[in-house]
Amino acid sequence: MFAKILKYSIVGPAPPRIRKAFMSGIYIHIPFCKQACYYCNFHFSTSVSQKDAMVSAIIREIELQQHYLGTDTVHTVYFGGGTPSLLAKGDIDAILEQLRRYFTIAADAEITLEANPDDLSMEKLLEMKLSGINRLSIGVQSFHEADLQWMNRAHNSQQAIDCITNAQAAGFSNITIDLIYGGPGLSDEGWEYNVQQAIRLGVPHLSCYALTVEPGTALDSFIRKKKMEAVDPEKAARHFELLMQWVEAAGYEHYEISNFALPGWHSRHNSSYWKGLSYLGLGPSAHSFNGHSRQWNVANNAVYIKRINAGEVPFEIETLTAEMQFNEYIMTSLRTSAGCDTGWVGERFGVDLARQLLANSREFIFKGWMVEADTHLRLTKAGRLFADGIAAELFI
Repeated sequence: MFAKILKYSIVGPAPPRIRKAFMSGIYIHIPFCKQACYYCNFHFSTSVSQKDAMVSAIIREIELQQHYLGTDTVHTVYFGGGTPSLLAKGDIDAILEQLRRYFTIAADAEITLEANPDDLSMEKLLEMKLSGINRLSIGVQSFHEADLQWMNRAHNSQQAIDCITNAQAAGFSNITIDLIYGGPGLSDEGWEYNVQQAIRLGVPHLSCYALTVEPGTALDSFIRKKKMEAVDPEKAARHFELLMQWVEAAGYEHYEISNFALPGWHSRHNSSYWKGLSYLGLGPSAHSFNGHSRQWNVANNAVYIKRINAGEVPFEIETLTAEMQFNEYIMTSLRTSAGCDTGWVGERFGVDLARQLLANSREFIFKGWMVEADTHLRLTKAGRLFADGIAAELFI
């Protein structure tokens, strides 16, 4: 099974796709940060000298990509990065105005902006509110000073608390924060403090991630040089199990492996990824998906700006085979509380494959890692510890 990967550029507007109107999302990558977090391997630059040129290029790309989603209505817009909270109000306004010019944006669209705590002054929060941002994703990561220092975060523990209370005072009710567990020096008690602090502050959505060591990061180098202790997978698993207990007791729904929300506060944008809906990615390194292919922009700021200014979108494209689409559905659906719909698998990929999926699932059902109910296969709490491995075993 091989994907067909091509280097390609859109020169001028692409022809519209013939497809029924549906819900879609738009992701905008803002590739700038004040400083580099030691664990991060996302595409970004710590120099903001190209910020104005980047914003202009993204505005131009919106025009060039205006047909990618066909006639779909856009229900979610997500400013990610990098650190989108480095943008000025005028930058955000200009991007949103251009999106509304070329796309149909739903009146109740969820418009999220990722932010770092140190950027969220009351003035900044009120400006974002006026721009139409209605959801904040705040990179808190930890409420412990020691954690923030080894991560090389730009904020401190007090700012981690203040940014949430300030956002609430500014009128933001739809807030999510990121927290990292399994890190060096983070005890079970320390992890509980982080989770309970978020609960006490009334944050309605939590995204919690096990610390992973990505190749080429500063963290990877520190561990290899014995300057920092290696990640303990047993501690990370224990933290995950404790997390599930604490948030469930507080009334949060565990609706995706890494995501927990009070009823009514699920992330609409991220849920569209897990449901396999179409989305358009704008900016360097941003990914797009239309159901049958995936494409990603060049991860180089200077090249991206130059090509966009020449009227081209520099990207590579991967055409998804039926087998790849099946595997992606297994991977994403099993991460959610809804689970994998074997009835839909039969309709989309054939009854034989649906029967094979059920047969291959028996081992995990027997182990207590999965349950079958109403044509759905769902992971149990125990199974969520092995989500990626189980999905891989069920791939074609």
